[in-house]
Amino acid sequence: MSRPVLWIPRRLSDATLARARRDYDVIVKADDTPGTADEIIAMSAQVDAMIPCHSEHFSADVVARLNPRLKILANHSVGVDHCDLAALSGRGIVVTNTPDVLSDATAEIAMLLMLGAARHAVTGDRIVRSGAWDSWSPSFMVGTQVTGARLGIVGMGRVGRAFARKARGFDMEIHYHNRTRLDPAEEQGTIWHETLQTLLQQAQFLSLHCPATPATRDLLNAKTLAMLPGGAIVVNTARGALVDEDALIAALDSGHVAAAGLDCFKVEPGGNPALAKHENVFMLPHIGSATRATRDAMGYRALDNLDAFFAGHAPADRVA
Repeated sequence: MSRPVLWIPRRLSDATLARARRDYDVIVKADDTPGTADEIIAMSAQVDAMIPCHSEHFSADVVARLNPRLKILANHSVGVDHCDLAALSGRGIVVTNTPDVLSDATAEIAMLLMLGAARHAVTGDRIVRSGAWDSWSPSFMVGTQVTGARLGIVGMGRVGRAFARKARGFDMEIHYHNRTRLDPAEEQGTIWHETLQTLLQQAQFLSLHCPATPATRDLLNAKTLAMLPGGAIVVNTARGALVDEDALIAALDSGHVAAAGLDCFKVEPGGNPALAKHENVFMLPHIGSATRATRDAMGYRALDNLDAFFAGHAPADRVA
């Protein structure tokens, strides 16, 4: 019996590729660049399954042109905003993601960004590297203390809860806004806000962990940023679409937002050159889940979903 044919457009971990080749006939895109619309459409006639990343976009137009041979997209990501789920479902294509396995790695990056933004990491690194560190005084490089501060978390899913666990180690007072309140046993002393407005008013630090949807696009904008206390610090490790970057720059320029830590941007790759001019913005190139252990776990989770599908079972992580 012939094995399913699988297309992998990006370079996944060695362990993932080895397991994939053991169980499938695998085609790997050699140059490890994002799969274009034309490549996706062409490959759909040659394969039964794909493991795309968030860099491959399945818009309604692309989906309409897919070959009927393609049966499943096992995403190598938690977010699925790069997929038109309604269009894919309409074509009978199963879609899965990789929840759970990247929560701690992403929460670690959020913590790094929060600390780096609060304590002038960009400026401090530049001064030392450039040889410009030639003085010291009690007023030198004074930042914002994290310990004991009020933290607001938007989106208390797996990553949000992982971040809250880590923030407790800094004795932070944790507030959160979520579509539904957590079970009291899961709250562990965190304070729920039914509305985003009341959360923002409390958030000396604000960390975004919600998905990008039409309802959350530009969630942080001029109006909502103005609700934060003066001198607040903003962290985003979720999706760039959540932040109106022009409004954030204006808030940074005015001093209303003291600093920001960003792992994702409206334009990726590349980021925003206007943000790059601000040394009070600590930026990383969307590497929240980039640890060896997490990359292996993500790849295996995607393959688990493929294995279940081709064995005639419902994939555990089906989203469409």
